Amino acid sequence: MELQRLLLLIIVTSVETLIVLQKREPIFHFIHLPCLIIFFTLQSCFFPNPSQVYLVDFSCLKPPSSCIVPFSKFLGNASKFESFDKESLAFMVKVLASSGHGQETYLPPALHHIPPLSHHQESIEEVHMVLFPIMDDLLAKTNLSPQEIDILIVNCSGFCPSPSFASIVINKYSMRSDVKSYSLSGMGCSASALAIDLAKNLLKVHKNSYAVVLSTEILSTGWYAGHEQPKLILNCVFRMGSAAILLTNKKREKMNSKYELFLTLRTQKAFDDRAYLSTIREEDSNGKLGVTIKRDILEAWSKFLQFFSEYSIFFDFTLNFHIVSPDIGSSILPFLEKFRYGVSVIRKRYIDKSTEIYVPNFKTVIEHFCLPTSGRQLVSELAKGLKLGDREMEAARMTLHRFGNQSSSSLWYELAYLEAKQRVKKGDRVWQLGMGTGPKCTSLVWKCIRPMDEDESKKGPWADSIHRYPMVAMDRWV
Repeated sequence: MELQRLLLLIIVTSVETLIVLQKREPIFHFIHLPCLIIFFTLQSCFFPNPSQVYLVDFSCLKPPSSCIVPFSKFLGNASKFESFDKESLAFMVKVLASSGHGQETYLPPALHHIPPLSHHQESIEEVHMVLFPIMDDLLAKTNLSPQEIDILIVNCSGFCPSPSFASIVINKYSMRSDVKSYSLSGMGCSASALAIDLAKNLLKVHKNSYAVVLSTEILSTGWYAGHEQPKLILNCVFRMGSAAILLTNKKREKMNSKYELFLTLRTQKAFDDRAYLSTIREEDSNGKLGVTIKRDILEAWSKFLQFFSEYSIFFDFTLNFHIVSPDIGSSILPFLEKFRYGVSVIRKRYIDKSTEIYVPNFKTVIEHFCLPTSGRQLVSELAKGLKLGDREMEAARMTLHRFGNQSSSSLWYELAYLEAKQRVKKGDRVWQLGMGTGPKCTSLVWKCIRPMDEDESKKGPWADSIHRYPMVAMDRWV
């Protein structure tokens, strides 16, 4: 579309220049008018604009207070597990202390048992606990019947039951026989953003449709009861959470929707062996299953967004290319920012290799940021790498403190935080950046199309705690 407009501009300019140079009669200056009419008529007939995708509303789970797990309870229970020795406990103490979590995060009931219950039935019960309440809330908010849903996408990385997640939801809500359902597994913390991208592409094909995305992580099936420290990290950092999102391409729903999907972008680096193996589910030497986070990924997180760093394993291509790719750059960044970045790349490559690559100032075009909540160190490095201040990183930091790392659904708790603070105004753009194992990055950029009213801001997962945030002494825990 942009190329067509550019070619049209070149043709019109060329014709006008020719008319002026040849000193034609004034009537010839109107030759453009019928040409333009013909062009736009043909364009509307053969190249119609793709359907816009709207986010009608979303819901986030607020787990019951019985699921709260302060550090003292987590470590107290862990000390009673025969599977953990002193070194394992000491390591988990360090991980918790540096995690950026507060004392009110949640774990499912199965992980409150001593020892934790990780059988299939407990995991299925957790599925019901995290998916059904948010689905009920979303349907109530939007006055939507389950039979009106045309597309259903459910993502969860670590648990893949049969029947599938989508089938569980379809059975519970007696959905139509022709609903198009998808269950995504193993996609990591970027899965929710990735599911939105999938829904967008499906809505391009299926007109006048509703799509529901359900995002969660089932923790009871992923508990590691061994001694290998790289596998103990996820025990400490992952917490309970889920989100339900309603999308549509129906034009009549625009006035009722909160956001319009401006763009999506996906990149990955699974072709690189070291990156691919940096986070992997595998058995330890005793046959116990867990997720290994290798030093490659930890080093990459610590050097996050240091563009073209020779030590960066996870992000040297995936995120750096992701952020400055033509899709994001041409659609968001102003010309001056793109020019500065291009000059710095040329300078580093051909003139002075010690020169730092210029990091574009995304604050010139993005008002709000929802970024990964994978840990205190990552959040801090994100702020440095993207040159963001406390205000821009506030949603990520406060979500990490209040709810912990909820994997793919964390992005929606961050957006709920911004709405609870009544910061998102009509016309504002919100950037959600999901990063997951594989490794992969997925970006969503939303444009707010209606302001949030005061009643809406008082609901949701932050309803009883938003008055306590942001915390004043953030540097004490972040």
